[in-house]
Amino acid sequence: MKRCISLAVFLGLLVTIPFQSTSASSNIEPAPPGYDTYRDDIAHGEMETVTYYSGTVGTERKAMVYTPPGYSKKKKYNVLYLLHGIGGDEKEWYEQMNPHHILDNLYAENKLEPMIVVFPNGRAMKNDRPEGNIFDPEKIAAFETFEYDLLNDLIPAIESRYPVWKNRHHRALAGLSMGGGQALNFGLKHLDTFSYVGGFSSAPNTKSPEVLITNPQKVTQRLKVLWLSSGDADNLTPISENFHHYLTDKKIPHIWYLDEGGHVPSVWSSGLFHFSQLLFKK
Repeated sequence: MKRCISLAVFLGLLVTIPFQSTSASSNIEPAPPGYDTYRDDIAHGEMETVTYYSGTVGTERKAMVYTPPGYSKKKKYNVLYLLHGIGGDEKEWYEQMNPHHILDNLYAENKLEPMIVVFPNGRAMKNDRPEGNIFDPEKIAAFETFEYDLLNDLIPAIESRYPVWKNRHHRALAGLSMGGGQALNFGLKHLDTFSYVGGFSSAPNTKSPEVLITNPQKVTQRLKVLWLSSGDADNLTPISENFHHYLTDKKIPHIWYLDEGGHVPSVWSSGLFHFSQLLFKK
């Protein structure tokens, strides 16, 4: 219930923004029925909670990690860092969007490259729980601070514990709502760290494309996939749509997908379903 109340307030911030829809990318089909449900006839990956020390925050922090079916420490893996919304924490994706089922099902159909998926807590502060007034300025600022926790603490911790490739070609960053804004803000700023960036229903924390993209040619050369998606009934969709128009005007390759729905988990699950299949292709 807390999350629903929080999102209602959050959506109210942009309720007066005019919304004009555009058609979704014609080559993207909606996710098929059952794509996010458990199947007992396939192999399954594992979800675990890890702790790491954050010098940025000055305390131990938690993240969830998905390892794919057949995971072996003798192999090398790509990494997707997947961020939550303003009312969530490292458990939000797992508890609301069934990412482990989505990924398991895609692996069973040979549609994914080997990757682990890291679900951090994007609220980089000592008390990082989604409690009290989640719009408190200190808590909002903590989402910005996460940029340094991610780069300086979490990524090194993951790379020290898991057999993953340690270069931008094998790293992706995406998120929903507040996390979508973080993914665009951090990913487009750090093209030396990430080659794949995705924003699902990106929120008002998203910086303007003019600020994030000062060198369109560099973005075009270094990003392998830039994904934007949102729901056709979401009051926050103009943020993503305006980004899409800017990228189109600057001739920066990207994928824009207008999904069906509001600011809801089904849109974010769909975003992961589509985005994950584009990652780390040779």
